[in-house]
Amino acid sequence: MSSGLVDAPPSEPSAPPRRRRRWLRWTIAVAVTVVLLVAGVAVGVYAKLTGNVKHIDVTDDDLGATRPPKVAGTAMNVLVVGSDQRDGKNAKYGHHIAGERTDTIMLVHVSSKRDNAMVVSFPRDSLVQLPACRATGGLPGQRPHLGMINESFNSGGIACTWKTIETLTHIRIDHFVKVDFTGFKSMVNAIGGVEICLPEPVNDKKALLHLPAGRQTLTGEQALGYVRARYSMGDGSDIGRIQRQQMFIASMVKKVMSGETLTDPAKLLGILDAGTKAVTTDRGLNLGVMKDLATSLQGLNAGQIRFITTPWHYSLTQPGRVEWVQPQAGHLFQIVAKDQSVQGVKGGQAKVGRTKIQIELRNGTWRSGLGTQVAAALEQRGYHITKIGDSARKPQPKTTLLYGPNGETRVPTLTNDLQTSTLRKVAGAQTNRLVLVIGSDWTGLKPLRADDTESIKGFDATHDTCAT
Repeated sequence: MSSGLVDAPPSEPSAPPRRRRRWLRWTIAVAVTVVLLVAGVAVGVYAKLTGNVKHIDVTDDDLGATRPPKVAGTAMNVLVVGSDQRDGKNAKYGHHIAGERTDTIMLVHVSSKRDNAMVVSFPRDSLVQLPACRATGGLPGQRPHLGMINESFNSGGIACTWKTIETLTHIRIDHFVKVDFTGFKSMVNAIGGVEICLPEPVNDKKALLHLPAGRQTLTGEQALGYVRARYSMGDGSDIGRIQRQQMFIASMVKKVMSGETLTDPAKLLGILDAGTKAVTTDRGLNLGVMKDLATSLQGLNAGQIRFITTPWHYSLTQPGRVEWVQPQAGHLFQIVAKDQSVQGVKGGQAKVGRTKIQIELRNGTWRSGLGTQVAAALEQRGYHITKIGDSARKPQPKTTLLYGPNGETRVPTLTNDLQTSTLRKVAGAQTNRLVLVIGSDWTGLKPLRADDTESIKGFDATHDTCAT
């Protein structure tokens, strides 16, 4: 299946250092937290690691008197933020900026039965109603207003972010973990590298990353370049990058939970040493608590850890911002708050989940930017966009979906979301990827049904990008 694509280089200027690094912090935050909570301190060396972890006090006065109720049982919700502090060892990752910022906010939920876990991410550009936070630690505090979700950390620190997430989701948070990214490369190297799968070769001069297509194992320096890369991969969007990084984290967690890692004390100690040096927590989340949690999670497997992004769409009132899709987002938060499982959620009639489908887009019209618009619409529903380009000939009168024998099972899922399309099977094509040629008859996607809960299922840590 020849592509016939004409790849136009992005015309927008390079993002400033702070924006380029935000998904790096997201990746490290999830990886470190899940490794510490799940691998925990599985060998008897946790006492030696206690001195690595730093702590910050969060009080009842910080969180307010009207917090969500604690669900009965021993379910645990851990707020995770990524720190953007640029002094000390972090100075080499960008220009020095005074203070700290966060573009990474997620929630790790561990069920009371210890039979499943969820990692829920909140898009950094989410436009939400922010609550009041008191001034503390030299920070000015926060007045109630409509703003971006990451403002809370700048205004009131981790305590304000904690209060903001509880107010928005009605989920009771038990602990927090703030992650610094200096230990990222050493963690990757400590586990012997992380396996990824690339649909296309990558040649990114900015990220110093040059990789062939296909399955391969990345070491620390390569992994750092991979999680930083944006414009050279997929559709060049931040959402596309967060999708790839969720898969990277899933692969990392799967490797950590494998027998070859957990049965190797020296390797596990190296991971834990790097991880504990990279985190700051509340005083209640000490290594003893992590050890007890890890012991109770010994029967958990990678297939029971799910990665989910809060359902979102681009804002119509503030371009560049995103808003949460309701009722899907509310349903997701309720599942977490009540300690339920997404495994049993009944969604649409799709044969293969959207998160398992990769799509190459070709603009067959003269409408400039249409490929990018369609990519955004598909990403909002969980699809992965591997490439955007132009069809070999224009105009194409009809929107056409090209697929090979290996991608046939994925066709019903995508066509169920399209207003119109013509199907064309391509003999000899071995890829699972679908190719959507946008024609002049393109009218958008079908409206999302209120009962469509597929977007809150996400994917588990056994997800294999080579198989999608």
